[in-house]
Amino acid sequence: MKYKLGKLATLLFVYCACTALPASAAKTTYIPDGYHIKTIQTPKDVRFHVTGMDSNAKGELFIATRFGDVWRYKNDEWLKIAEGLHEPTGLMCDSDGSLVVAQKPELTRLIDDNQDGVIDRFVGMANDWTFHDNYHEFNFGPVKDKQGNYYGTLNLGHGVPDALKLGAMDSAGGYRGWAYQVNNKGEFIPYATGLRSPAGIGISPKNEVFFTDNQGDWVETSKLHLLKKDAFYGHPVGLRDHPDWTTERILKEQKNFELFDKMREYPVVWIPHAEVANSPGNPEWNITKGKFGPFENQIFIGDQTQSNIFRVILDEVNGVYQGAVINFINGFQSGNIRTEFDVNGGLWVGQTARGWYSVGGKPFGLQKVEWDGTHPFEIADVSMVSSGFKITFTEALTMQSAKNLEIKVKEWGYQYSNRYGSPKQDEKSLAVDNVVVAKDRKSLIFKSKLTERKVVMITLNGLKDGKGRSPSVPVIYYTVNQVK
Repeated sequence: MKYKLGKLATLLFVYCACTALPASAAKTTYIPDGYHIKTIQTPKDVRFHVTGMDSNAKGELFIATRFGDVWRYKNDEWLKIAEGLHEPTGLMCDSDGSLVVAQKPELTRLIDDNQDGVIDRFVGMANDWTFHDNYHEFNFGPVKDKQGNYYGTLNLGHGVPDALKLGAMDSAGGYRGWAYQVNNKGEFIPYATGLRSPAGIGISPKNEVFFTDNQGDWVETSKLHLLKKDAFYGHPVGLRDHPDWTTERILKEQKNFELFDKMREYPVVWIPHAEVANSPGNPEWNITKGKFGPFENQIFIGDQTQSNIFRVILDEVNGVYQGAVINFINGFQSGNIRTEFDVNGGLWVGQTARGWYSVGGKPFGLQKVEWDGTHPFEIADVSMVSSGFKITFTEALTMQSAKNLEIKVKEWGYQYSNRYGSPKQDEKSLAVDNVVVAKDRKSLIFKSKLTERKVVMITLNGLKDGKGRSPSVPVIYYTVNQVK
């Protein structure tokens, strides 16, 4: 063990990291062929709750922990480079070599002036929101767009004194339940409101910002949104900071669900509760150029409760985003809250239970998903066609499999209200017509009567490829915002 005292009296610990840890507490029941979960040994005797994570172009991994430390992982060794932050829940490697960390009261830049690997300066970038010292008032982010603007999201409080409460969550003001921008001039801009517990934020290759929100009051089930300026996303208490609203007006309209429903942005995808996720983290795009297998340009999101990772396949219909949600891998050791693709195509998974339940059982940890080059047989793509869907696979179906294929389709909606989540509404089976298998047997098209603002569950039974393999996950959840 090595010790070194930095300029800010930061105690550094360097540990050799290996993968010889006990097996995961959760059972892996679905995983694509060719993929495996690798467990990374975290620093000994450290409560290593990963709540912020990013990697740089050198392949170095940087992690912020819930207890306020920042670590670097390089050449299988850990180096503690900063400490004393207030429960950070996001970290980003910036283009100038600095780190930007979202801690509860502030967005902060961490700078290593003398390039010795240790943080020398903490520079405040924004603190224009109000932090009421509430355990639930997280600050998530940031991400940075190509114009140099930073984005973050501010969680609502829970049990804040004298707060506006219309359900489980509350706001005592100061932009709780808002997304914010810190523009390239350093100005703080309240960007959008109506967020509840937006635990993950990400930016797409097209320079679009997306965020996840967790199921709860005013949120029927967890969801993924495209972030739009001045938009409202459904939870009314954040409107108390909106110039067109007052607390009195919100209280007067608090049960006018139809009004708020008309005002709000609809999700890109709904994430079915428990079937896929309870508490999703950040959306992470696979732009590894094939280093992670046949799922290029898809979104990978971890879930803190289910200890799994799922995929989102975006589909743009009539100029509106919607798409498919498909489970990818389960059986991780703890709650998955942060995902990050490195330059070598590995998918890092940062974990914390934070006192909430997670299927994995362990309180914290770090794991990594790697692909060994084996081509899996899985659902590769899902898109809407006229009055139906086209589903593409990574490998060809056998002729016998195609003949025996059974497709089951269900749809349901959710009820928007101040209740904590919503059960499925008007669930029913849909007829499947005109099933056509492509000549190369790698895709199929079928028709079904689709309705907007519904989730469609597609189950594919009996599929086999030439090696006799079936998809590890044969179920698709597709959110229909628009119908062709």
